[in-house]
Order: sequence, then C-alpha cells, then structure tokens
Amino acid sequence: MVLVQSVSKLYRLYKRPADRIRESLPFSPPLHSDFWALRDISFGLDRGESLGLVGPNGCGKSTLLQIVCGILQPTTGRVVVQGRVAALLELGAGFNPEFTGRENVFLNGEIMGLSRREIARSLPSIEGFAEIGAFMERPVKEYSSGMYVRLAFAAAIHVEPEILIVDEALAVGDAIFANRCIRKFEELKRNGVTVLFVSHDLGLVKQISNRAILLLNGRIEAEGDPSHVMNKYIGLVLAKQREPSRSSALEASNRHGDGTSEILSVQLLGAQGNSASSIASGEEVTVSVRCRFHRNVTDPMVGILIRTRTGLDVYGTNTRIENQHLGSLAAGEDAIINFRFGCWLVPREYTLTVATQHADGSSHDWLDDVVAFEVVGPGARAGVADLRATLEVKRT
Repeated sequence: MVLVQSVSKLYRLYKRPADRIRESLPFSPPLHSDFWALRDISFGLDRGESLGLVGPNGCGKSTLLQIVCGILQPTTGRVVVQGRVAALLELGAGFNPEFTGRENVFLNGEIMGLSRREIARSLPSIEGFAEIGAFMERPVKEYSSGMYVRLAFAAAIHVEPEILIVDEALAVGDAIFANRCIRKFEELKRNGVTVLFVSHDLGLVKQISNRAILLLNGRIEAEGDPSHVMNKYIGLVLAKQREPSRSSALEASNRHGDGTSEILSVQLLGAQGNSASSIASGEEVTVSVRCRFHRNVTDPMVGILIRTRTGLDVYGTNTRIENQHLGSLAAGEDAIINFRFGCWLVPREYTLTVATQHADGSSHDWLDDVVAFEVVGPGARAGVADLRATLEVKRT
C-alpha cells in the first residue's frame, strides 16, 4: 500500500552559491527565491493497483517518486509505504560500476533483504530476462545504456517486491525488451504487486495502468481513467494557442485547438445512411464531419481515430493519407468530409475521435471520444480486428 497525503516539496534557489552563506549571517535579507516542485499532492494505491504518472519535463514526476521511495523528504505532508519496495529510478543509480553484472545482482538483492541463497535461486531467471549473455561477468561500466537497464529492471522485479516503482527506465530498451517488460508488468499486477511508474509513452500508460495522474507545475491537473488523463495531456501538449471555449452541442472527453476551424457536427452513419450507435461487424459505415473555417487556410487536414473504450488506438486516417487534398478554404466557409469504410471490428465498445489540423499537424479543433458506438455480431474473437479467416482442414 502507498498513501501520499498533502505532499509538497520546496527548493530554495540562489543566484550564486555564496548567497547561501551570506543569507545565514545575522540580519541578512533573504537572498533566495522559493520554488515549489510539488504542491499538495495526495493519492493512494492499494495492493495490485498500477498508477501511471505523466506530465511535461520539470512537472515534479521524478521528485514525487524519490519522495515515495524515501530518497527525498517532503517539505510538508507525509508518505506511508507498507511492503517491500523495488525501485528503478534513474539510469546508473544503485549499481557499482566496477562490479560485474552478477556481483551487482547479489549486492542489489542483499540491500533488499534477500539472502544469498534466495538471490542465487533467482539468478537464472534474472539472466534469462536481461539477456546480456557473457556480459554478466563484465563490469557494468562497460555496458551500453540498454544493457544496463535490462539488468537493472530484471534485478528489480525478481526480488519479489510488493511495490515496484519505475521512472522512465524502459525508454532505452528495444521493442522486444519493452514487450517483455509489459508482459511482466501484467504478471506482477496479477500477483498483487503495486506498480507506480513514470512514462512519456502514453500508449504504455493506457495499456498497463488502472489509473493515471497528470502533473503540471507540481500539482495534480487530472486524475482517473488513463484514457481520459492521456487525452487531457495530449490537449495540453498540442494546444499552442487557446481561444475562449466555444459553446457547442458536441460533447468530448477533451477538446483543444487554436480555433482556425471548428467542428460543427460528427455523425456515424450505418449502411442505410441512418445515424447509428450500434454497427454490425462488417457493415459499411460513414463518418461524416462538418467543419467551419474561421480563418483563411491552405491545405488543412481532417482526420478520424477509432479507439477501444480503454483508449487503445485501433484505426486512424485523414484526408492527406487518403490523398484527398482540401486546397484553400476561406474564412466563413464550411466543408463536409465523409469517411467510408467496412467496419470489420470485433464486437465491443469503441469511441470516435475527430480533428481538423494545419498541414504541419497542429490542431485547429480536436475532439476526443466525441462519438461512442458499439460493434455487434456473433462470435467472441480476440483482439479488435476481424480478419475473416477461412479454414481448411486436411486429414492425413
């Protein structure tokens, strides 16, 4: 269990190192400025929960993890942690560069309270997960960053932690290793391990988190369902210029853009041209997007994105990908773009996101999850796409 209650972290910033000494002298005026890295952070994590922390660089994510691990002390508030904690924070922390990989595994395990016998029993699994071969017998100072993080992650997850804390450690791993780590995260969750991690990979956060928190300027900007939090984060990143919110009948989980154009309506139409919220698997559908341009613009894009209810991207396209260039549009002009396709998705719930964009990809108007719909049909196929397999059986 992890409980964070009203945690704040204050740093005093000095223009010159000598100012710290001068300020300590009697009758000296303050020579520092206050910087709050974290302000009033509160959340709880139960056994088996997975919480992803996202946010721009400098928002306080790593500081928060270090406070939870006990490396830093909060200025105000408190943190309660119950259970064995395995932490993988910054690359290079925790290993002695002069020791071999094998020696560092034993050192790490002993720090975590394991006996050498227990570590020796886990060593084959650690070596198999890390897959660094003969480099296990070489000093880790000779490792590449990828090799280092492989071994560090393998060592952290094989000490039987009750709480795993990871700070962007998988960013230097290759795709095969990342997939292996994701499967391991899922296994740890099934075994009741609590996971708290920082990542800039929004797809990873959606995939393995039960909840997510968006930090901005040291405060919690959004918390809850990972898909909703990711949409909020994407909106903050992409919205370079914000206009006052426009009244609209459209309801989206998140909306952002610079207002060059405005999406007036989005319709999901079935094969008969009727508005539909339920689609048969394989049915031809049309997504009709009506937008109005408030400024003159050349070669804008209109796009759609289908996601599962858990936020997994399923299919997306836009006018440029489909080689349908819109040319020049004048302020006050409307455009209707119809996307037609066979809806060969497996039965489940989906959402539709739509956007109008500049030629460089920045948003005019972006609406996340503006339409929810369900695909129905017989069978219970796995995944999201129905590839309409045919079978041939031969007996010999």
